[in-house]
Amino acid sequence: MPGLLAVALAIVAVSGSRPASAQEAKSVSGQSLGSGDAVARGKYIVEDVAMCGTCHTPRLSNGQLDYSHWLKGGPVPYQAAYPASNWPLTEPRIGGTLPTSDAGMITLLTTAVWIDGKPLRDPMPKFHMSRSDAEAVVAYLKSLR
Repeated sequence: MPGLLAVALAIVAVSGSRPASAQEAKSVSGQSLGSGDAVARGKYIVEDVAMCGTCHTPRLSNGQLDYSHWLKGGPVPYQAAYPASNWPLTEPRIGGTLPTSDAGMITLLTTAVWIDGKPLRDPMPKFHMSRSDAEAVVAYLKSLR
């Protein structure tokens, strides 16, 4: 039994030291992430955390995402729960060609403010990502040519 306890403590010690964000990974290693690491981190955030494809990817007639047009924009699949005169009808393309500059996208993802200085409107989530996570998202989106 003492051997099992030692293994369990070793697992806890190792898992407790793993960085939880791209920013922590940078500070732990003392180096910035490589471009491949940034793209992989951005892919994880876009696909598994922020779920960007649910709005920014068009759907097939059966309601499933059209992966052949991944993040190419399309009709907003949701309606407002209340009358909203400024509810968007389409979502912009974000894969490959961004709807604004890298700096504009990073501002959007870190402050929830668009390039015109106005807060993002629904149904867009109001993200407040770390700068390094926003940079990783931009790296991933630009990698989708």
